[in-house]
Amino acid sequence: MIRLAEAKARAIAPVHPESLIIGSDQVAVANDEILTKPGNHNNARAQLRKISHQSVNFLTGLCVINTASNRIQKDWINYTVHFRDLTEDEIERYLLMETPYDCAGSFKSEGYGISLVQRFEGEDPTSLIGLPLIRLSEMLRNEHQDIP
Repeated sequence: MIRLAEAKARAIAPVHPESLIIGSDQVAVANDEILTKPGNHNNARAQLRKISHQSVNFLTGLCVINTASNRIQKDWINYTVHFRDLTEDEIERYLLMETPYDCAGSFKSEGYGISLVQRFEGEDPTSLIGLPLIRLSEMLRNEHQDIP
């Protein structure tokens, strides 16, 4: 995920000289299995069945490239979601309301997905939406001392 975050930032860096470029990428891991973006309803249902009553690690890679100085900062953030025991009806209702087919692990914490959770564990809950703002703020402060 760090490699992909950096690749995303590097892809647009050449057309933005004198800029700070941010790249981010996320993967979900449950029971040593990577949960990709499901792409459709059936795959999402299968993923949610798998993670029912399980803990899932959402690993988010982050990269900031300063095109003026060629400085690159990279890091990754882990945030764990402990899911409740989900019924088939709950899974189906969630998928019909949220359609999280483009989300790692079929989970969208900023929407109805919160109803699937037993508890969260980690330092930066914003990493769940794919952009860890606490760590990003640190990286931006490293580039500009005038940022609060």
